[in-house]
Amino acid sequence: MNVAAHAGEMRVNIGGDPGRDDYGLPPVDIEVPDDARELDRDVQAYRRELRALRWRGRTRWLVGPLGRDGMVLPLLAGCLALTLLAGTLLTVFSGEQMTPPSLGRAGYRLPNAVVQVGGTPAQLSSLSGSVLALVPPSCRCRDLGQLAAEANTAGVQLYIVGTPGVPFADMARRAGLAATNAVEDTQGVLSDTYHPVTLTAVLVDTDGSVTEVASDRGKGFQLTAAMHSLVPHPGGTGTASVAAGPAGG
Repeated sequence: MNVAAHAGEMRVNIGGDPGRDDYGLPPVDIEVPDDARELDRDVQAYRRELRALRWRGRTRWLVGPLGRDGMVLPLLAGCLALTLLAGTLLTVFSGEQMTPPSLGRAGYRLPNAVVQVGGTPAQLSSLSGSVLALVPPSCRCRDLGQLAAEANTAGVQLYIVGTPGVPFADMARRAGLAATNAVEDTQGVLSDTYHPVTLTAVLVDTDGSVTEVASDRGKGFQLTAAMHSLVPHPGGTGTASVAAGPAGG
């Protein structure tokens, strides 16, 4: 009876050649070094291999999305955003450059339109070298008389301008002006250009360009000096003066 087998012991070949053990495993040739320091190179090589594996894992995480579809959509979105931004800027700049020189501010010419001057059709450009007093609907225009006095002092024509339905003719009469100084903005061109909310004075030079736009802020106008610049130079045709009257209602 084999006592070693019953005790669970394993018999190995203690000879010099590799052989099979009693469990049927393939032959192995194990060499046990006398000094453990001889294993340092193997340990260092094993650690280098682990570091290389970790490095490849990190670079695959960083570089992988660039090589796949992960970065395609963000890149396309960025390009689209830049395109939209460039298009918006071009639209703004081109819009400013293409704006016609008739905006409701100083430095631009009067709009090209036909108005009723004293009931007679006339080009708006014929009112150059004058002051246009734009009267919005429901305007009490308390400082209209004071504006007329300044125009009289400067020696320039003052025209009371209103859209249909505004009593601009009565205002001109109460201000001591002639009927020819009442202008009807039949097409609403001046109203659409300058958007008067209160009594607004538009100073027009002799060449038809607007030199100043001033709105009544409840403190009256101080435009006499600016109106003087509208008077033609000596030797010109001159401009008839207007009489100042009481303020309109």
